[in-house]
Amino acid sequence: MKVTGSFEVKMLPLEMSEQGHGNIQLGRFSLQKQFHGALEAGSNGEMLSARTAENGSAGYVAIEQVVGVLEGKKGGFVLQHFGVMNRGSNRLILEIVPDSGTDDLKNISGTMTIDIKDGNHFYSFDYEIG
Repeated sequence: MKVTGSFEVKMLPLEMSEQGHGNIQLGRFSLQKQFHGALEAGSNGEMLSARTAENGSAGYVAIEQVVGVLEGKKGGFVLQHFGVMNRGSNRLILEIVPDSGTDDLKNISGTMTIDIKDGNHFYSFDYEIG
């Protein structure tokens, strides 16, 4: 199944246990999202990031737990993020953590893509249950 929709995200900085060395900036953030469309859900999570001195080069990892309704099915799942920017060229992987589904979404698996246009966030979610 493939569904699409929009979402809002709120990121707040959190304290890091370590500081970056040289020209590297390390960051830690809380994530809160609200998904709309076929996925009506909220999520909470954390993100770690590293930004280099080279404009457009950075990386991040994140974990977020999504809870709500997906096409009429109630439950939740965990999304794992892996993102790399190489001088403006982006690679982003969002995948459901195996066996993280709950309730009606117990056996869910899949991947998500994110697109940002004019400051608005959109998702495309490929998933299967079973």
